[in-house]
Amino acid sequence: MPKTETSVAPVGGTTAAIKPGDATAGQGKAAACGACHGLDGNSTDPQYPRLAGQSEQYIAAQLADFKSGKRSNPIMAGFAAPLSEQDMHDIGAYFATKASLPGVADQAYVDQGQKLYRQGDVERGIPACMACHGPDGGGNPGARYPQLTSQHAKYVESRLKAWHEGGTPNDDPHTKIMVTIAQKLDDKDIAAVASYIEGLHTNEATQAAPATP
Repeated sequence: MPKTETSVAPVGGTTAAIKPGDATAGQGKAAACGACHGLDGNSTDPQYPRLAGQSEQYIAAQLADFKSGKRSNPIMAGFAAPLSEQDMHDIGAYFATKASLPGVADQAYVDQGQKLYRQGDVERGIPACMACHGPDGGGNPGARYPQLTSQHAKYVESRLKAWHEGGTPNDDPHTKIMVTIAQKLDDKDIAAVASYIEGLHTNEATQAAPATP
């Protein structure tokens, strides 16, 4: 999908165009993100989400929410505070160019996780995760549904449990959807689908490593 400029009206009433994110400019702006999320967006600590391959639109939207306080996180609020909207798009564009390293699902959870991800549970009113996040977890950039491919199971589990236990902290429609779904999941469901998500791989072709003689 071609990128188009969007317009925003900053304080003072003057309309300024936000250009599509510049990955080259974003690399420098994303340097501070590397401490937690990895320089290429592949965090090694599972408490921090992987950003590699995440869409520009989603990352920019989340940074805006952290800056405004709509999404509460003291650490991220501090990083987002000095960023302009253009900075957010540049950072998003940079991470969008990076490949998410493949994760591995726990085989004990595959059957249950796969069922929830691909079929949901009609009797309990749980929709299939892939309806919004895609068959391979690639997400939907236009609708700002995030990529889930290879995301740390621990991080996914923590988010689902927070939505399950704490309800919704804001009026964001995406959050409301996830709260409604998460509250229908039990601990085994959450562990299973989180593990399955970590094992998801995209269908994009990757360069194979040379064969060892």
